[in-house]
Amino acid sequence: MTNERRVLVHPDKGSLASSVAARFITKMLDILDDQPVAHVVLTGGSMAGAVLESIASSPARTSIDWSRVHFWWGDERWVPAGSDERNDWIADRSLLDDLDLPDENVHRFPASDSGMTLDDAAVAFAAELAEHGVDGADAPAFDITFLGVGPDGHIASLFPHRSGIQVTDRTVIAVRNSPKPPPERLSLTRPVLNASQRIWFVLSGADKASALGLALAGASRDEVPVAGIKGRRRTVFFVDSDAAAEVPEVLIARDY
Repeated sequence: MTNERRVLVHPDKGSLASSVAARFITKMLDILDDQPVAHVVLTGGSMAGAVLESIASSPARTSIDWSRVHFWWGDERWVPAGSDERNDWIADRSLLDDLDLPDENVHRFPASDSGMTLDDAAVAFAAELAEHGVDGADAPAFDITFLGVGPDGHIASLFPHRSGIQVTDRTVIAVRNSPKPPPERLSLTRPVLNASQRIWFVLSGADKASALGLALAGASRDEVPVAGIKGRRRTVFFVDSDAAAEVPEVLIARDY
């Protein structure tokens, strides 16, 4: 399968969220036609919440057999369960609480009040990933992985000039002294993310324009971590016009 990388530009945040939601529903129907279950990685932030809210409000969402969809996260903040700082809290409020999912379909990172240390939590989540790997793989080959991008180019909790983006011998890392609060986090590593069939970046705002432009221009993954992430089948940057300000016209796709 040819790996494709595209940038799709939308006029504003609202149209961006609704377009990504519609594409997600369509793609999930295609995936579930071809295989018994699907694995999806979610991210945090306001844009992620807007996309999930658009999915939740779409009448077409009822066409998906959600009992066959497993949800994961690319990273999580090391705070107590139920905290509104957690990425899973955003997803629960925006979509998951309305889907009546089986508990075993929602794969949350451990919380700081779980009784585990941060390092133990990384090991425990790595074991959970491995349980769902196929043919000895150490993690699922995620069907769709959503990622946001920080103004500094970070993805998940893999930050510029930090060792996390370079880790290849683990699926999950404990993050300490994060340059973005809170300081302690858990994150999937680059090899796990790059094993995804499809990477969908969703970006809005002028503060993301520089990072996106640098990533597409071939910047180092150590300098701009988003530059080191690419899905096996397809990598799509869904962006609004402000975030696309530094994307060369030749890289902007006219259709999906």
